[in-house]
Order: sequence, then C-alpha cells, then structure tokens
Amino acid sequence: MKFVDETTITVSAGHGGDGSLSFRREKFLPKGGPDGGNGGRGGDVVLVVEPGLNTLADFRYTRTFRAKNGSRGSGKNCTGGAGANCEVQVPIGTLVFDANSNELITDMVDVCQRSVVAYGGKGGAGNAQFKSSTNRAPRRTTPGKKGEERRLHLELQVLADVGLLGLPNAGKSTLLRAVSSARPKVGEYPFTTLYPQLGIVERESDRFVMADIPGLIKGAATGAGLGISFLRHIRRTRLLLHVVDIGTEKSSDSINAIRTVERELKAFDEELATRSRWIILNKADLVAQGEADRVAAELMGALSWAGPWYVISAATGEGCASLTGDIFSWIDTKQQTGPRP
Repeated sequence: MKFVDETTITVSAGHGGDGSLSFRREKFLPKGGPDGGNGGRGGDVVLVVEPGLNTLADFRYTRTFRAKNGSRGSGKNCTGGAGANCEVQVPIGTLVFDANSNELITDMVDVCQRSVVAYGGKGGAGNAQFKSSTNRAPRRTTPGKKGEERRLHLELQVLADVGLLGLPNAGKSTLLRAVSSARPKVGEYPFTTLYPQLGIVERESDRFVMADIPGLIKGAATGAGLGISFLRHIRRTRLLLHVVDIGTEKSSDSINAIRTVERELKAFDEELATRSRWIILNKADLVAQGEADRVAAELMGALSWAGPWYVISAATGEGCASLTGDIFSWIDTKQQTGPRP
C-alpha cells in the first residue's frame, strides 16, 4: 500500500435546529401561554486518534465529512434533539492545518486524543423564551445557527525515537530488519524504500521506535527524488542515525555522501542540522578483515567528526547489539531531561 502522508478534507458541522412557535392548548386552558421549545444543537466534527492507523490513505476517496443537524424544537417546551457528532479517525502524529490560512489547529500526538475541528451551530430559541410580563403571547422565534465549515490540510509526521537517514542503498532497511521485527523490502537498487517503515526495538521491558526514511539525494530539500515528501518525518525523532556505506564506496565518496545529507538537512530545516546525530558506518563485512576500523578512523578523522560513530554490518549483525544498547542508554537520559522535539 502506498504511503499517503498529506491530504486536504472538508468538514461541516451540523446546523442548530430552529426554535418552535407553539401555544399550550388544553381542555380548560384555552390560553395556556407559549410553550415552544428551543432547537437542538448541531453536531461537532471531531478528529480522533486511532492507534491502528499509520497512513492517511483512507482519505483518498472520502474527503467530505458532515455532522448531523440539530432537530427543531416542539411544543410543551420540548427541546429538539442534538445532532450526532461526526468522528474522523486519523493516525497518531497527524498535524491539522487550516487549508486557507495555513494556521496549525491541532497536533494529534496522544493515543486516543480527541480534537473538535468544527463546532455545531447553537439551536434557535422557541417563543417560550420571549414571554414577559408585557408580552404574554410572543410569536417570535429564532432560527438555529449554522455549523462551522472549513477545509483542513492533514499532514502526517511519523512518531519515532530514532530515525535512519542516508543516501539510497546505504543499508538503512537492512539495519531496521537486523534490530527489530520489522521486515521492510530490501533490494540492490536505489529507492527500495518508497515510504517510511517503523520498527520496534525491544530489550526486556524497554523499547524504542525506529523509522526507516527513504533515501535522500542531492536536492532532496527542494523536491528531488523522494526526499522532501519524507524529510518531514524525521522532525519528531530524538536521534538521527546517519547510515553510510563503507563497504562498496571509496573514502572520498563516503565523505561526499555524508556532506550531501548534511546539506539537505540544513536546507530543509536549520534545527534538524543541529539534532543529535550519530554516524553509522555500515557494510563492514565487505571490507577486508581487520581493515574496517582503520578505514572508519581515517574517514572520521578526515571529517573532523566529534560525535559518536559506529562500525557495523547490518547484514551479519556485527556491532548492532552495541549500537542499540547505547541508544537505549541515550534515550533513558533524554527522557529525564525533556520531551521529544
């Protein structure tokens, strides 16, 4: 199924019911007075987080959502029934913008979160509301108010603790398969990954979510390749793992690969360029035995890299346990210091 991460929908809340014009007429009470009830309130349109959803694909064919109108008031001071709400299920991590003003309305980041995005109209007043000492038989009522109608732009940003990024074929999907139960497609050609994949990495009672982001290329921040459609998904990640191929690339090519991704991160979002990032030198199994550490040290020295870096082989699992152990420790520390971005 193709990953759908943004769409535009129209939501319409219910109109309020009209107030009733009625007079009490019973035996022995020919002039019982006004008893017209108020109209019922229109239903709201409510966005609800559904943990089982992970894309916005359900909005491909249904893009208009309407709540029910309130019922008209009636005699005997009976208020009309309220219109039923319209609940729209969205995946966790959905950003909701006003399509006209581009204003952020709500961020659906909590499990079972509910947010009203269009309020129903208030019911009209029946003639009983206008009775007074000087107006014993009012014939005045008011109509129900119209419900809100608005266009919403929905944008999904996956929620993950760790995001994998790098050029195509760096081994990101293979790493995700090695450390979690996720089974993303793996192939020896560019852009094997066409949509973000999530995997859960577990250790006893602890766990974290890792996201495999489709490969970036030069110009991704301005729309080249698949990058700009998916760079937004790493905005919520706490830690970025920059996967680099050292098994089939020359040192100069590896350096260029790292610099390319750094430039695209900075061009897309200045804050992303300063996010915690570890370099993962992958495909060590393709380097001559005993040479991987030396090649890695030379590469990091040429980059003047001061941050953490690891030499692993996602295909054989070499170094993956040490990497995930350090990630667990890092996340435990960050959870004590503040929330995710």
